Amino acid sequence: MKNYKLVIFDWDGTIMDSVTKIVNCMHESALKCGLVAPSDEAIKNIIGLSLEHAVATLFPDNANLYADLIAQYKHQYKHVDATPTPLFTDVANTLARLRDKGVILAVATGKSRVGLERLLDETKLDHHFAATRTSDDAQSKPSPEMLLQLLSELDVSADEALMIGDTKIDMAMAQAAHIDRVGVTMGVHNEVQLNEFEPIATVGSYQQLSALLLD
Repeated sequence: MKNYKLVIFDWDGTIMDSVTKIVNCMHESALKCGLVAPSDEAIKNIIGLSLEHAVATLFPDNANLYADLIAQYKHQYKHVDATPTPLFTDVANTLARLRDKGVILAVATGKSRVGLERLLDETKLDHHFAATRTSDDAQSKPSPEMLLQLLSELDVSADEALMIGDTKIDMAMAQAAHIDRVGVTMGVHNEVQLNEFEPIATVGSYQQLSALLLD
Protein backbone atom coordinates (compact mmCIF):
# COMPACT_ATOMS: atom_id res chain seq x y z
CA MET A 1 0.00 0.00 0.00
CA LYS A 2 1.22 3.44 -0.98
CA ASN A 3 2.14 5.82 1.85
CA TYR A 4 -0.42 8.61 1.50
CA LYS A 5 0.33 12.07 2.88
CA LEU A 6 -3.39 12.91 3.34
CA VAL A 7 -6.34 10.65 4.17
CA ILE A 8 -9.81 12.19 3.85
CA PHE A 9 -12.81 10.60 5.54
CA ASP A 10 -16.52 10.89 4.84
CA TRP A 11 -18.55 11.10 8.08
CA ASP A 12 -22.02 9.43 7.93
CA GLY A 13 -21.70 5.70 7.33
CA THR A 14 -17.90 5.95 7.36
CA ILE A 15 -16.87 7.31 10.76
CA MET A 16 -20.28 7.31 12.45
CA ASP A 17 -22.95 4.61 12.26
CA SER A 18 -25.70 7.12 11.52
CA VAL A 19 -27.44 5.73 8.44
CA THR A 20 -30.44 4.37 10.36
CA LYS A 21 -30.99 7.69 12.11
CA ILE A 22 -30.83 9.60 8.83
CA VAL A 23 -33.40 7.27 7.28
CA ASN A 24 -35.72 7.57 10.28
CA CYS A 25 -35.47 11.37 10.36
CA MET A 26 -36.18 11.72 6.65
CA HIS A 27 -39.17 9.38 6.93
CA GLU A 28 -40.61 11.41 9.78
CA SER A 29 -39.89 14.74 8.08
CA ALA A 30 -41.88 13.66 5.03
CA LEU A 31 -44.82 12.55 7.15
CA LYS A 32 -44.80 15.77 9.18
CA CYS A 33 -44.99 17.71 5.91
CA GLY A 34 -47.91 15.62 4.65
CA LEU A 35 -45.91 13.65 2.08
CA VAL A 36 -45.50 9.95 1.42
CA ALA A 37 -42.23 8.83 2.98
CA PRO A 38 -39.61 7.62 0.49
CA SER A 39 -38.32 4.06 0.72
CA ASP A 40 -35.35 3.26 2.95
CA GLU A 41 -33.30 2.51 -0.15
CA ALA A 42 -34.13 5.84 -1.76
CA ILE A 43 -33.09 7.71 1.37
CA LYS A 44 -29.86 5.75 1.73
CA ASN A 45 -28.95 6.65 -1.83
CA ILE A 46 -29.01 10.41 -1.05
CA ILE A 47 -26.75 10.14 2.00
CA GLY A 48 -23.68 12.21 1.26
CA LEU A 49 -25.51 14.90 -0.70
CA SER A 50 -26.11 18.27 0.90
CA LEU A 51 -29.49 18.38 2.64
CA GLU A 52 -30.83 20.73 -0.01
CA HIS A 53 -29.82 18.39 -2.83
CA ALA A 54 -31.09 15.38 -0.91
CA VAL A 55 -34.55 16.87 -0.42
CA ALA A 56 -34.74 17.96 -4.06
CA THR A 57 -33.78 14.45 -5.19
CA LEU A 58 -36.30 12.70 -2.94
CA PHE A 59 -39.19 15.12 -3.49
CA PRO A 60 -38.80 16.52 -7.03
CA ASP A 61 -42.47 17.54 -7.27
CA ASN A 62 -42.69 19.36 -3.93
CA ALA A 63 -40.38 22.36 -4.26
CA ASN A 64 -42.83 24.48 -2.26
CA LEU A 65 -42.11 22.26 0.78
CA TYR A 66 -38.30 22.12 0.58
CA ALA A 67 -37.75 24.73 3.31
CA ASP A 68 -40.21 22.95 5.61
CA LEU A 69 -38.67 19.54 4.92
CA ILE A 70 -35.17 20.82 5.67
CA ALA A 71 -36.27 22.52 8.88
CA GLN A 72 -38.20 19.46 9.97
CA TYR A 73 -35.27 17.14 9.24
CA LYS A 74 -32.88 19.26 11.30
CA HIS A 75 -35.38 19.34 14.16
CA GLN A 76 -35.91 15.58 14.04
CA TYR A 77 -32.18 14.84 13.91
CA LYS A 78 -31.16 17.16 16.72
CA HIS A 79 -34.13 17.14 19.08
CA VAL A 80 -36.52 14.24 18.46
CA ASP A 81 -35.06 11.03 17.04
CA ALA A 82 -33.18 9.01 19.65
CA THR A 83 -31.61 6.41 17.35
CA PRO A 84 -28.05 5.78 18.59
CA THR A 85 -25.22 6.94 16.31
CA PRO A 86 -22.06 5.31 17.69
CA LEU A 87 -18.68 5.55 16.09
CA PHE A 88 -17.71 2.43 14.23
CA THR A 89 -15.51 0.10 16.25
CA ASP A 90 -11.84 1.14 16.34
CA VAL A 91 -12.34 4.53 14.65
CA ALA A 92 -10.52 6.57 17.29
CA ASN A 93 -7.62 4.11 17.48
CA THR A 94 -7.21 4.07 13.70
CA LEU A 95 -7.22 7.87 13.50
CA ALA A 96 -4.65 8.09 16.30
CA ARG A 97 -2.37 5.54 14.66
CA LEU A 98 -2.54 7.35 11.32
CA ARG A 99 -1.65 10.65 12.98
CA ASP A 100 1.20 9.02 14.88
CA LYS A 101 2.52 7.84 11.51
CA GLY A 102 2.53 11.44 10.30
CA VAL A 103 -0.53 11.21 8.03
CA ILE A 104 -2.62 14.37 7.69
CA LEU A 105 -6.34 13.68 8.28
CA ALA A 106 -9.37 15.55 6.97
CA VAL A 107 -13.16 15.22 6.64
CA ALA A 108 -15.34 15.80 3.57
CA THR A 109 -19.03 15.44 4.41
CA GLY A 110 -22.48 16.36 3.18
CA LYS A 111 -23.36 17.47 6.71
CA SER A 112 -23.76 21.15 7.54
CA ARG A 113 -20.92 23.04 9.21
CA VAL A 114 -22.92 23.36 12.43
CA GLY A 115 -23.81 19.66 12.41
CA LEU A 116 -20.25 18.50 11.82
CA GLU A 117 -18.78 20.80 14.46
CA ARG A 118 -21.32 19.56 17.01
CA LEU A 119 -20.45 15.92 16.32
CA LEU A 120 -16.70 16.53 16.29
CA ASP A 121 -17.07 18.05 19.74
CA GLU A 122 -19.38 15.31 21.05
CA THR A 123 -17.17 12.49 19.80
CA LYS A 124 -13.91 14.17 20.88
CA LEU A 125 -12.44 13.52 17.44
CA ASP A 126 -11.90 17.14 16.44
CA HIS A 127 -8.19 17.16 17.31
CA HIS A 128 -7.45 14.44 14.77
CA PHE A 129 -8.41 16.49 11.72
CA ALA A 130 -6.25 19.21 10.18
CA ALA A 131 -9.11 20.46 7.98
CA THR A 132 -12.77 19.75 7.23
CA ARG A 133 -15.23 20.55 4.48
CA THR A 134 -19.03 20.47 4.64
CA SER A 135 -21.95 21.21 2.34
CA ASP A 136 -21.79 24.82 3.58
CA ASP A 137 -18.21 25.23 2.33
CA ALA A 138 -18.33 23.83 -1.19
CA GLN A 139 -20.60 22.38 -3.86
CA SER A 140 -22.45 19.23 -2.86
CA LYS A 141 -20.91 15.85 -3.55
CA PRO A 142 -20.26 14.33 -6.05
CA SER A 143 -18.66 17.60 -7.16
CA PRO A 144 -14.93 17.34 -6.37
CA GLU A 145 -14.84 20.87 -4.96
CA MET A 146 -14.57 19.78 -1.29
CA LEU A 147 -11.57 17.62 -2.07
CA LEU A 148 -9.90 20.20 -4.29
CA GLN A 149 -10.25 22.79 -1.52
CA LEU A 150 -8.68 20.41 1.00
CA LEU A 151 -5.77 19.65 -1.32
CA SER A 152 -5.17 23.37 -1.77
CA GLU A 153 -5.45 24.23 1.93
CA LEU A 154 -3.18 21.41 3.04
CA ASP A 155 -0.74 21.77 0.12
CA VAL A 156 -1.08 18.15 -0.95
CA SER A 157 -1.21 16.86 -4.52
CA ALA A 158 -4.02 14.57 -5.66
CA ASP A 159 -1.68 11.60 -6.03
CA GLU A 160 -0.65 11.94 -2.37
CA ALA A 161 -4.25 11.77 -1.08
CA LEU A 162 -6.73 9.01 -0.32
CA MET A 163 -10.53 9.30 0.13
CA ILE A 164 -12.41 6.86 2.35
CA GLY A 165 -16.20 6.61 2.06
CA ASP A 166 -19.20 4.31 2.13
CA THR A 167 -21.24 5.58 -0.82
CA LYS A 168 -21.04 5.71 -4.57
CA ILE A 169 -21.31 9.48 -4.16
CA ASP A 170 -18.04 9.49 -2.19
CA MET A 171 -16.34 7.30 -4.76
CA ALA A 172 -17.56 9.47 -7.65
CA MET A 173 -16.32 12.62 -5.91
CA ALA A 174 -12.86 11.14 -5.39
CA GLN A 175 -12.72 9.83 -8.94
CA ALA A 176 -13.59 13.29 -10.28
CA ALA A 177 -10.75 14.77 -8.19
CA HIS A 178 -8.32 12.09 -9.45
CA ILE A 179 -7.79 10.89 -5.88
CA ASP A 180 -7.35 7.23 -4.92
CA ARG A 181 -10.24 5.83 -2.89
CA VAL A 182 -11.12 3.06 -0.48
CA GLY A 183 -14.72 1.94 -0.04
CA VAL A 184 -16.08 0.85 3.33
CA THR A 185 -19.14 -1.38 3.46
CA MET A 186 -20.37 -0.57 6.99
CA GLY A 187 -22.63 2.22 5.74
CA VAL A 188 -24.80 2.54 2.63
CA HIS A 189 -23.39 0.70 -0.39
CA ASN A 190 -21.98 -2.78 -0.80
CA GLU A 191 -18.72 -3.93 -2.33
CA VAL A 192 -20.16 -4.47 -5.81
CA GLN A 193 -21.65 -0.97 -5.88
CA LEU A 194 -18.50 0.70 -4.57
CA ASN A 195 -16.30 -1.23 -6.97
CA GLU A 196 -18.05 0.47 -9.91
CA PHE A 197 -15.72 3.41 -9.17
CA GLU A 198 -12.49 1.39 -9.11
CA PRO A 199 -11.37 1.90 -5.51
CA ILE A 200 -7.94 0.55 -4.63
CA ALA A 201 -9.65 -1.60 -2.00
CA THR A 202 -12.97 -2.24 -0.28
CA VAL A 203 -13.08 -3.11 3.43
CA GLY A 204 -15.76 -4.07 5.91
CA SER A 205 -14.32 -2.80 9.20
CA TYR A 206 -11.79 -0.44 10.73
CA GLN A 207 -9.68 -3.43 11.65
CA GLN A 208 -9.39 -4.21 7.94
CA LEU A 209 -8.79 -0.55 7.14
CA SER A 210 -5.98 -0.37 9.71
CA ALA A 211 -4.39 -3.48 8.28
CA LEU A 212 -4.57 -1.94 4.81
CA LEU A 213 -3.12 1.46 5.73
CA LEU A 214 -0.87 0.75 8.68
CA ASP A 215 0.37 -2.84 8.77
